[in-house]
This record gives sequence, structure tokens and C-alpha cells, in this order.
Amino acid sequence: MSQKVLLNAKEVNIILHRLACQLIENHNDFANTVLIGLQPRGKFLANRLAEMLKNDYKIKNVQLGHLDITFFRDDFRRGEKILEANTTEINFLVENKNIVFIDDVLYTGRSIRAALTAIQSFGRPNEIELLTLIDRRFSRHLPIQPNYRGRQVDAINEEKVKVNWLENEGEDAVYLINS
Repeated sequence: MSQKVLLNAKEVNIILHRLACQLIENHNDFANTVLIGLQPRGKFLANRLAEMLKNDYKIKNVQLGHLDITFFRDDFRRGEKILEANTTEINFLVENKNIVFIDDVLYTGRSIRAALTAIQSFGRPNEIELLTLIDRRFSRHLPIQPNYRGRQVDAINEEKVKVNWLENEGEDAVYLINS
């Protein structure tokens, strides 16, 4: 198994600031916008962006939630692997809000489809956008595209993209892994 560094810590930081600025351009003061990190890995990116928006760009109205999609996945109970649920933390109304789903890697699109179904339990949003750090554009099973993307990666065959976060793995980095 070999791995190649796609993004180092400095590049991840630059991309995060660019994504934060794009969000500000489209959502101004976030008065009617909420950020929702998709569990389990999207929460690290969502937390980091929310922190940047508040601290670096002085946006006061940032509302952040985390959504667990485990029981909404189309592969739930289809494999031998037992899926473990995460917690959903949405302490605000989503009715008529603009939602930005945040996930680390957009691969087949199935997680986003599950998130679209799961969020309906909390109300009817005005609009839903998707922000992803890595877009594996040639791997889609569903017609889902991000509104905001950090980097496009053309991973083929059995290659995997692994995003490491300082808060979880002790470093900010993105790797392309050949199995």
C-alpha cells in the first residue's frame, strides 16, 4: 500500500480560507443560513469552517449542527459490516433556512442523498447547498455536485482519498492511497 500527499497542512488552510470567503460572498452575515456537518467525517471540516467564520472573519450569526445519516443510507443493513450511529446535533430550526451541507469527500453521492432524506425530519429548508473539501468527480453514482469544492481529485480504480484532521489524526493533510 502506498500513499501520496495531495494536500499538506498549509494547502488545506489556504483552501479552508477560500471556502470560508466563498460562503461569506453568498451568505453575507449568515442570518438565514446554517452549516451542517455530515457525521462522521464532515463534522471536522464544518467545525473548522465555523470557527474560521467566527474568529477570522467576525461573522456573529454562524449556526452549526451535525447530522447523522447512518439510518438513511441505502446500504444500511445490506453488508456484513455493522454500522455505528453517530449523534445528530441540530439545536435550531431548519424550516425556511438556507442549509450548507459540509462533508470532507464527495465520492458516489450516496451520503448526500441520505442527508437530503434525513434533514426532512427537521423541517423544510429554503435551499440546500453542498460544500466538500475533496470532489472525486469521476466516481459519482448519483447526479450530485458540490456548490463549493476545495480540490477535485481524479482517483481511479481502487485508489482512496483519506482526509486527516489535526483534531482527530494529529495533522491536516489529504492523501491518495493505493491499496
